[in-house]
Amino acid sequence: QGLEWKEKAENLELELQQCYKAHTRLSEQLVVEIAECRESKALVQEKEESINNLRNDISLARLPLYNHYRLNISCRIPNILQVNAMYEDMMQQLKVSSIEQLARQQVDEIVRQREAGYVDHVESTVPSSCKHTIHAHEGGCGSILFQYNSDKLISGGQDRTVKIWDTKSGTLSSTLHGCLGSLLDLAITHDNRFIIAASSSNNLYVWETSSGRVRHTLTGHTDKVCAVDASKVSSRNLVSAAYDHTMKVWDLAKGYCTNTIIFQSNCNSLSYTMDGHTFCSGHVDGNLRIWDSRMGKVVSEVAAHSQAVTSIYVSQSGNLLLTSGRDNLHNLFDLRTLEICGTFRANGNRVASNWSRSCISSDENCVVAGSADGSIYIWSRLNNNMLSILEGHSSPVLSCAYSGPGNTLASADKNGNLCIWC
Repeated sequence: QGLEWKEKAENLELELQQCYKAHTRLSEQLVVEIAECRESKALVQEKEESINNLRNDISLARLPLYNHYRLNISCRIPNILQVNAMYEDMMQQLKVSSIEQLARQQVDEIVRQREAGYVDHVESTVPSSCKHTIHAHEGGCGSILFQYNSDKLISGGQDRTVKIWDTKSGTLSSTLHGCLGSLLDLAITHDNRFIIAASSSNNLYVWETSSGRVRHTLTGHTDKVCAVDASKVSSRNLVSAAYDHTMKVWDLAKGYCTNTIIFQSNCNSLSYTMDGHTFCSGHVDGNLRIWDSRMGKVVSEVAAHSQAVTSIYVSQSGNLLLTSGRDNLHNLFDLRTLEICGTFRANGNRVASNWSRSCISSDENCVVAGSADGSIYIWSRLNNNMLSILEGHSSPVLSCAYSGPGNTLASADKNGNLCIWC
């Protein structure tokens, strides 16, 4: 047993020596690391001191520069103000001189025209002769319109076709097929990409102008669609009216209805205003209504005629609105106030149908309307005087349209004939 205890004591002594050696090594490492940390700390403090010194140097160097900059700016401000004042005076003088020069030119031009015996501009732009007579459709032509900024005329008839005409030569450019009913009204997008037709088949048809292919067939009305118009701002927005007491707003890009408006009085004619989301409607009850297409609510309403409204036309400036009615009156409204600024009538002028379309000339100086006796009546917008009566149709005139860029007038009658006037 004594030997066993002796062996244990030796083992413990050996372990104690090993622990002592390990402790010694750790102590030495700790001393080394502490020394390194002290050196690192001293180095960091030295760097921080250097950074602070640099900051102080920069601040001291920046102050004179800033003071110098402020001094220069304060010295230059009077010069800058003087230059600006001189520039404004010069521009004002140029503006005044240009206005005076323009006024002198206009006065001189008027004097020269008067001395040369020129007639008034309004009278000089009135069409006087028929350039082309075209048999366009079998069974009648109910709607015509010009492409934007073009002499190309679009017509739609009871033969279920839409045709595009070159009014300069009087020749047919293309024919669009695919409609399953008589065409009662036409519209075109402001970029001339799509032609839209309202049909007695209760549908609307959308063609691509370039290819002549049917892009959409818009369904949803339950009676004949008698009016349609496209937004003058966006090529996506379209509004239609049918004899089912509804008006529908469409998204042309997707080909579906976005809003349906139900109203007790059927609508005969539609026209968008220039803001792109407000449209006007003329109804069988004789009233003119202004709608917000996004909300589907009436914005304004006015009694326009004692009988059904047959036509709504917004001028190119967007300030004038022409309505025609079965009371054989043509009323011109200021669209900004909805006040009547002119009424046009004639003893022989009788509106031919519930969808007879009248128009305003491109320069907004003339009001044009067809008559049941085959005549076309042209009034001066400025003084309401009759300027001309054009005769060339042998049946009631259903639609009139002016080209945008020129003085070309087109008319369509119940026999399907077109007349191009110049």
